[in-house]
Amino acid sequence: MRRVRAAVERRALPVLAAAVLALLVVMFYYPVATVFVDAVLVEGRLTLRVFAAILTDPFYLGELARLFAGDSPLAVLRALLSPDRRLGIVGFTAYQAALSTVVSVAVGVPLAYLLARYEFPGRRTVRSLTILPFVLPSIMVAVGFFAAFGADGTLNAALAAVGLGPVDLLPSLEAIVIAHAFYNAPLVARITTASWESVDASAVETARSLGAGPFRAFRDVVWPQVYPAVLMSAALTFVFTFGTFPIVLALGGFELATLEVFIYGLIRDLAYAEGAALALLELAISLTVLYGYLRYEAAHTVEAGGIRPQERRPLRPPSWSLRELLPRVGLAAYAVVALVLFCLPIASMVSASLSGPAGFTLEHYRFLLERQATGASFQVRPWPAVRNSLLFGAAALAVALPMGVVVSVLTTRDYAGRELVDTVAMAPLSVSSIVVGLGLLRGLVFGVELGGVRVAVGGALAIVAAHAVSGYPFVVRIVAPGLASLDRQLVESARALGAPRARALLDIELPLVWPAVVAGAAFAAAISIGEFSATAVLASGTGQYTMPIAIERFIGRRLGPATAMGVVLLVVTSGSFLLIDRFGGDRVGL
Repeated sequence: MRRVRAAVERRALPVLAAAVLALLVVMFYYPVATVFVDAVLVEGRLTLRVFAAILTDPFYLGELARLFAGDSPLAVLRALLSPDRRLGIVGFTAYQAALSTVVSVAVGVPLAYLLARYEFPGRRTVRSLTILPFVLPSIMVAVGFFAAFGADGTLNAALAAVGLGPVDLLPSLEAIVIAHAFYNAPLVARITTASWESVDASAVETARSLGAGPFRAFRDVVWPQVYPAVLMSAALTFVFTFGTFPIVLALGGFELATLEVFIYGLIRDLAYAEGAALALLELAISLTVLYGYLRYEAAHTVEAGGIRPQERRPLRPPSWSLRELLPRVGLAAYAVVALVLFCLPIASMVSASLSGPAGFTLEHYRFLLERQATGASFQVRPWPAVRNSLLFGAAALAVALPMGVVVSVLTTRDYAGRELVDTVAMAPLSVSSIVVGLGLLRGLVFGVELGGVRVAVGGALAIVAAHAVSGYPFVVRIVAPGLASLDRQLVESARALGAPRARALLDIELPLVWPAVVAGAAFAAAISIGEFSATAVLASGTGQYTMPIAIERFIGRRLGPATAMGVVLLVVTSGSFLLIDRFGGDRVGL
């Protein structure tokens, strides 16, 4: 029996790695490939004419299309520099992603500085909550932005109260950029805070003792250690906002459509070849940025051993000198902006769910209860949406968490090609959720022929697969840094005493990074509960709708019930992050 157990433990990790690879092929690579085949296989014939049409169409590539049409690079450059240049859909997508990245970094870095350098009551809770906006369902955030910045929203109500005219922010590029900052600034803060806290206080003190002022010490000692994290978070933000869909569709509409919105429109109109070609172009751009990010991250990972962190200063100034007051005045001004950006949309959604023409009301929640009790079978009812979201979330977690842990182990070992393995494993971050959903629909739900037998899976399993594919990369990004920072001598000692690699992982490594594993589980569950894009494709025409789908159905008819359902979704999603505050705390690092 012991020999069998030992043999199983010796082979456990390779078997698990093979199982993860098989799952990725079935749940991600094969479905995505079925979509991309449509770009080159038209009416049964291999062709690149769809790509050629896109690359030479100014509607998609703007002035760059002239380059593929045969114009000289100099003429294209002059056209790009002219005031009346055309960006095209791809150019506009990159433009809004770049703007969103700049604003997210501008908002996120001061928050990181506040959390890393100052001590105040509730700092740990604030840090735990910094990543919460990133996993809030996009459709719920859209409802919050409508409630806050719409024609009858909170902002215009406040302006009317002081005698100012209304502001029309919806639809607009400004609203899209602000919403993206709501999502991604906390992610920037999360990544940058960890880097700021790893700055060696001894190096700063040495610089000051040699005559460097505070600004020069920051420029020469602190910033060189912080800016790699800022660049890495900016790269991630660009990838996420380049492939954005629900936020742009809700707050910008087709007037400000990005690549993702056009892909969705083409797929909805059954123009699979053109939609697949656009999706492949989007993937190439996003995967290039993601690969650069992973290479940069690997090259700039700093071991934290032996570092003495800088002490946090009290937020309350010890004296009323100008030197003490200036940074705190700046932080106070930032806090006002941050409260408006992060709190106003959510507070407005909650307020709208409790407001009616006559003031305070529970009518919107009563509507949900009545719809549950008397709604027709074809109508969206609240309880099935909540139940489906929780069931899909639990099932997706059961798949995504083991996958993420195994991939974390594989990507924290030194071997040739590790960056390529990391890029392949993280590819779901770069692929449109709509493409994943469509691939699962056409490749698995519709079925495939295997040996003359048609094999198909149910829509529920396809939704779980889509959610697991969306969630497991975040488990990797949380767990892998913890595994990489462990003392390798612990594992080597266990191996020297005869422990197989899998036993060393279970008995030594995972217990030491357990807070990160719990945080990764919370991420996977929250992302599943809030996933919208792939679910919208897979749940169409079925009764397997989730809370985000229910919100989208309600918002098309009445804002009040949509805000009430949004509050329910907020409570359910936020509950998973109590795990981070309870078990993860400051040790959790995405």
